[in-house]
Amino acid sequence: MGRNVLVSSLQNASFSIIFQIICRCITFAINAFIVRNVGREVLGITNVRLLLLESTLLFLSKEAIIRSALSSCHNKQCSWAQLINQLWITVPVCFTLAIPCLYIWLNWLSTVDANYAEQYRFGCFAIAFSCIIEMTAEAPIFVGQVFCFVKLKVILDTGHIFIRSFIFILIVLMNKEITIYAFGIAQITSACTIIIGNYAFYYLYIPKLLEYRKDLKKVDDKYILRDRYGQQFENMDDFPFVSIKQMLPGMLPNPNSIFNSDLQTLVMSFAKQGILKQVLTEGEKYVMSVSPVLTFSEQATYDVVNNMGSLAARFIFRPIEDSSYFYFTQTISRDLTLAEQKREMVQEASDVLAYIMKTVTSIGLLAFVFAQSYSGTVLLLYGGADFVDGGLPELLLRWHSLAIVLLAPNGITEGYMFATNTSKQIDTYNYYMAFFSVTFLLLSYQLTNWFGPVGFILANCCNMSFRISYSVFYINKHFRSIGMNPLQKSLPGPMYLSVLVVCGIVCKISEAYFRERSILCHLLIGVLCTGLSVGTWSFENRDLLRTGLARYRTRKQSLTPCETHVN
Repeated sequence: MGRNVLVSSLQNASFSIIFQIICRCITFAINAFIVRNVGREVLGITNVRLLLLESTLLFLSKEAIIRSALSSCHNKQCSWAQLINQLWITVPVCFTLAIPCLYIWLNWLSTVDANYAEQYRFGCFAIAFSCIIEMTAEAPIFVGQVFCFVKLKVILDTGHIFIRSFIFILIVLMNKEITIYAFGIAQITSACTIIIGNYAFYYLYIPKLLEYRKDLKKVDDKYILRDRYGQQFENMDDFPFVSIKQMLPGMLPNPNSIFNSDLQTLVMSFAKQGILKQVLTEGEKYVMSVSPVLTFSEQATYDVVNNMGSLAARFIFRPIEDSSYFYFTQTISRDLTLAEQKREMVQEASDVLAYIMKTVTSIGLLAFVFAQSYSGTVLLLYGGADFVDGGLPELLLRWHSLAIVLLAPNGITEGYMFATNTSKQIDTYNYYMAFFSVTFLLLSYQLTNWFGPVGFILANCCNMSFRISYSVFYINKHFRSIGMNPLQKSLPGPMYLSVLVVCGIVCKISEAYFRERSILCHLLIGVLCTGLSVGTWSFENRDLLRTGLARYRTRKQSLTPCETHVN
């Protein structure tokens, strides 16, 4: 196998960031349209209540299975037939979870206004159905991730987002009174798009790969065949499928047991952890839904601000976290100490961890500094004067920027920990996660009663601080045996921090003087200060940028197949 895991991880992160930007821009445009034309209550029902049902079903159905499969795909004792069988368990799991979830969403959670009750009921069933059928595409999606079909994932994900948005907007423009119906229909359509797109790709790809293999035996020189077939078939000797049917359960030849016992153990460990992680990730929405702390209109306001405040997480941190997790799972073995593994691989993993931590922490601080001066301006341009009236949205966004500072290192440190933990260590951490989850829910409820919606943000900050502390302790202990400490090199430099402080002061002065006089001048000062900050960081980390540029040039010269694994 000639695929470069690090290059694939970096490229996956790059394309995922582009996808997230496109996705968020579309979502923000739709949300702005709903806020200005339909009403905040509808936005609260769709974006908080219904999307919470979707995230609950998808996360609990597949997160543990996908993570354990990624960790086991390079284990010789776990066959591809066993992996495929395991991935298809997501379908019955999702169906089983959908039954109690639908009952809870329809009967236990805070009631919806009678005007939207029937639409809400349809929306719940539509979300559940779309999640169940979407699980049938997990096998080809997983294969694409393992074999570095990076561009395929981005193209299909972008395509289904555009189709979902187009259908939703088209229906709403015809009749604004059926917005929730339109939301449910669009969700089902997008799920079908994911299924058709993934299976259609392999339906076309596999026959061409088999033809390429036959010609390669005759020619025995892949460079001669490159002009005829392209690069997407090179270094695919270990691709186990000769028919698209073999991506169905029980169809791939399997001399072993149906399921792998070690994989099952790992799945159970991740499953326990997944439930707790879901509570931590969506805890504020669960509190909103179970307890009438906020109205649907207030929930919509919080959700809009939360999504805007999470731009860095969705655009940058999450793609980097996913790609880093994949890289660490393929580089560091779970079952061996670092001293027992290849020194050069451990050193590379240590450097990558330090560089990523420094980068995301710098981005988090940048977002925090400029959010103090530009939250109100951005929200005014987005939702209009009525939306920012009262000052609550601006206050929420400023506080949310503090959560971004903690969110940046939390995802990377936890990603490394999960990628290198043994099953026993994962089980141990589950007890801590249980404590974090209970503490987070209690803090959310109590702080919200004291401080209103800001309480959700404060509770989340406390939660992430607990998790970061545990992850940092684990990483230091993990590297101590070989005399390394990558986290020592993970903090931004003094020059960058000094410039951030100066720029923050300048922007606050600009806000006080220009915000009411000229928003354009205020924004221009912010752009100049941002450019100065980024330029300072680039100068201070020029060695890191040179290394990244060198890797990029090497990738171009080597013409790695992962770059072009898409038709």
